[in-house]
Amino acid sequence: MSRLRAIVAAFAASLASLAAPAEAGQTNVAVAANFTEPAKQIAALFKQKTGHDAILSFGASGPILAQITHDAPFLVFLSADEDRPKAVIDAGLAVPESLFTYAIGKLVLWSKVVDVTKGDEALKAAAFSKISIANPNAAPYGTAAVEAMKALGVYDALKGKIVQGNSIAQAFQFIDTRNAEVGFVALSQLFGVTDGTRWEVPQTLYSPIRQDAVLLKKGENDEASKSFLEFLKGPEARAIIEKFGYGLD
Repeated sequence: MSRLRAIVAAFAASLASLAAPAEAGQTNVAVAANFTEPAKQIAALFKQKTGHDAILSFGASGPILAQITHDAPFLVFLSADEDRPKAVIDAGLAVPESLFTYAIGKLVLWSKVVDVTKGDEALKAAAFSKISIANPNAAPYGTAAVEAMKALGVYDALKGKIVQGNSIAQAFQFIDTRNAEVGFVALSQLFGVTDGTRWEVPQTLYSPIRQDAVLLKKGENDEASKSFLEFLKGPEARAIIEKFGYGLD
């Protein structure tokens, strides 16, 4: 009888271990500055659903890439473009098959001072002293802003008025504090913002801003990191991404 009890107890313990949730983990995620608010909401929901913590670090994609190549402790990279994640893969620092587009960004001209609802006309009139963009060498939204101005034929006339933020977050701050009267920001940054006027830049004026995510080699065997990327592909995360004005594949 004691042997039977032992078998039953062992079987019950086995069932309990199977039913128990996996131990919560933690992943360090480097996130492009334009995706700050969506990432915060996604990370909070991710923790609620899985128990895992996603520790987020924000910045321009260029400097993040440099940090990764200098052995920064990131496990996941959410870039603002598709080139830098590929560069990380080419450097042997990321898992190639993990690469995917998590969002397609949209560029907006915004001002709290000048009426930019007819953005092309406002840029050609140039009735402002400073126009803010993100550094095009570090941030894809800055590259897109330059492309848009060149496509409209206003870049040469405006380049002397350009002030550059280190990231799209800083470019936004220049406009928000009126240190620049107008500027180019990500549509997602204007979620919930009612001040000023805006003009969504036609996507024909700049190259598609395909924002790619990749699992870094340091996170290759980390369950929390792999789970975060899977969650990012799921319907709940995609609903948040769309809410902030991004396009999806």
